[in-house]
Amino acid sequence: MPPVLDLADVDLENDVFAKRIPHETFALLRRDAPVWWYDWRGGKGFWCITKHADLVAVSRDTKTFSSEVGGANLEDLDEDARVVRQSMLETDPPRHTRLRGLVGPPFTPRAVKAYELALRELTKEILDRALPLGEFDFIEAIAKELPIRVLARLLGVPESDNQKLIDWGDRMIANTDPDYADVLHDSPESDRYRLLPFRSPAALELFEYAHRIAAERRERPADDLVSKLVHAEIDGERLTEREFDTMFLLLVVAGNETTRQAIAHGMATLMEERHEWDRLQEDPSLISATGADEILRWSTPVLHFRRTATTDVEIRGQAIRAGDKVVIWYVSANFDEEVFDEPLRFDVGRSPNRHVTFGGGGPHYCLGAHLAKLEVQVMFEELLPRIADMELTGPLQRMRTNFTNALKRMPVCVTLA
Repeated sequence: MPPVLDLADVDLENDVFAKRIPHETFALLRRDAPVWWYDWRGGKGFWCITKHADLVAVSRDTKTFSSEVGGANLEDLDEDARVVRQSMLETDPPRHTRLRGLVGPPFTPRAVKAYELALRELTKEILDRALPLGEFDFIEAIAKELPIRVLARLLGVPESDNQKLIDWGDRMIANTDPDYADVLHDSPESDRYRLLPFRSPAALELFEYAHRIAAERRERPADDLVSKLVHAEIDGERLTEREFDTMFLLLVVAGNETTRQAIAHGMATLMEERHEWDRLQEDPSLISATGADEILRWSTPVLHFRRTATTDVEIRGQAIRAGDKVVIWYVSANFDEEVFDEPLRFDVGRSPNRHVTFGGGGPHYCLGAHLAKLEVQVMFEELLPRIADMELTGPLQRMRTNFTNALKRMPVCVTLA
């Protein structure tokens, strides 16, 4: 059993998450202080929202809890940085609604359903190449391959550039991990990059790449997302270069990093919970019925997002002032005892499963939710029948970040079925 914690022991810094998810900390907060002020070492403190119901309420009330006023991440931005770095993620309706409409059509349930055959063939190709190796890093050989290849096809970028996109995404999303970051986000040296997303020079490299692709599509439009974005209009105006840049970056990061982690955590957990693996082997229909959703709940790839209170408000009797940072912790809400029976038990047959991995509803509900779930579903439908066993050959290694539930190394050996 974990030690009994006191609220004074609550630690939500990057180094904690580099070791594991502190479930006992979130359980304590849900029980004793569901709306809790945390004195963050990286800047201004913030309110932690840890209960499922409160997270849903905050997510749906964009007038009171804004993504645009202060951004969606913990960092405190001055006005110049806030404006320059603003992506669709950091906008509120009606602006958010218009931007989302530009990129939404390829991610509707009907559109995603049409991708299934191609996605399945792509998955088979990835597994046919990786599994005969016997020993490999699961993240490198399998988990990262499917999301980036699907994304490249949607964007219309060459598959030969996939590794570049992965590297740029890693350097940005893992900007607090010395294995990836050019300059650590939580170091004074990052101030020189304060006008770049994630304070990362990788963002500048990605923007330069996006400009080249955009110029090609202006000359020769194709049936892809980049063409749609460079020719789209909002209120009679084309996207500015900055708006295109941040939209392209958001698609690369959100469409690659998160699904990769869901697949990796799903397999890591099945190796640990052999009874659940056996259930999926015996009844593969569970994967699409309930298993994929349980993998998504359990993995919770994005741990939190930030909102800013636009007016004085109370949550559970706790006074929150206008301008306060309010952080909604998906990784806590997904293990809320009032919503999930035995939340710390991985159950591939869990139903109902009201996870908030894709958000708590409202305008910021994950645009790629249907695609991400299909990728997870198809991966395990194709992977599990092909293997008799898979075991770790070394320790799982986690990224140093409290933003994503990110594994960076997962060495395995496999026995084919």
